[in-house]
Amino acid sequence: MDIPDCEDATSAPNSFKATTIQSGHTVLLRLPSGETKGFKVEKDGTVSIGRVGSFRANELIGHPYGLTYEIRGKELTVQPPHTLQEVEETDATNELINDGEFVQPLTLGEIEGLKKSGVHASDIIKAQIEQHANYSMKTEYSKEKYKQRKEAKYSKTFSTVEPTIYNVCDHWFKKDQNRIRDIRPDTLSQMLNLANVRPGGRYIVVDEASGLLVSAILERLGGEGRLISICDVDSPPAYPVMTLMNFRKDIVPNIHSSLNWATAQEDYTPVAAATLSEVGKSERHRIRLDKRKNAADTLSNAREELFAGEYDALLIASDYNPLEILQNLIIYVAGSGSIVVQSPFSQPLTELQSTLRLDPSYLAPSITESWLRRYQVLPGRTHPTMNTSGSGGFLLHAIKV
Repeated sequence: MDIPDCEDATSAPNSFKATTIQSGHTVLLRLPSGETKGFKVEKDGTVSIGRVGSFRANELIGHPYGLTYEIRGKELTVQPPHTLQEVEETDATNELINDGEFVQPLTLGEIEGLKKSGVHASDIIKAQIEQHANYSMKTEYSKEKYKQRKEAKYSKTFSTVEPTIYNVCDHWFKKDQNRIRDIRPDTLSQMLNLANVRPGGRYIVVDEASGLLVSAILERLGGEGRLISICDVDSPPAYPVMTLMNFRKDIVPNIHSSLNWATAQEDYTPVAAATLSEVGKSERHRIRLDKRKNAADTLSNAREELFAGEYDALLIASDYNPLEILQNLIIYVAGSGSIVVQSPFSQPLTELQSTLRLDPSYLAPSITESWLRRYQVLPGRTHPTMNTSGSGGFLLHAIKV
């Protein structure tokens, strides 16, 4: 497959995220089953996606997100967009259909033989349909579902998913919602809205949701503004969610800094970097000294920025006591700044709300719980999905007076 010329991976010189897939990106792929998985794309490497197949990573590099591909050998072929088809109304029902083991004469061994001989997935599905004893008795809706199940089982296609915060949040919520503290995409959007996150804003965040909040704010900032995150580890945390966002590494350090709870205290005394005379004059020691000095300077600058205060909002998603976090960081939030606290449970937030109501420094502390119902939207088949998530967590919002 031809790879387009993409010397500039961004749509504009100041673009915060690459508009095409580049070497080193972690790309979300949507498989025929509807499941999404993340894969690292390295130049001259091979991407293996289980039974669907494997292909050369160079086949993806330089292409935009959102395309659908079919694996043929080790090469990819771009597929045309799938169009919705109107389903004819019918009076047929499924009540007389008995889907026993003998309705499909095509055995598993025969199907495996077809796959090994290189027969296309569509031809295998067609063969199964032709030999299915009760297929003609099914309703048009049942026939469509039957085809979809077989395509999910035999198809060798996949689609690349654009790394927006909605797609990444939805991926993680379905994969392991506990790691992102049960934050659904609709809950995340409410947090960003309540905190008035916008380009050029200045924000403090306590993120124990695998970097979901940090990633969402960085995407909203778009390369303009300031974000300081507080964590409980000595080194900058490795946020797994941010890996999927594929932000430009040369811009993120300019707008995002990380402090731990010790370095975020005003009485903390940073360890001074060693001088050159103390560590020797070899090149190895010189490089090590430069790294320590750069780290010390970055820490000092982040502390000065935090202590200068006047931040627009404070967002919290942490297992620690929210009241103690608030008492430590509220002094750095400007007047009329927003406070947004998320929790998978209502009890910690109701206790915090009771305390804030007695404090005249906070205006209108309120608790909300988002509710989401997904719908299947298809011609003649629009209805709520059969399963839905119970909760996306609870939010407390208040304004600093």
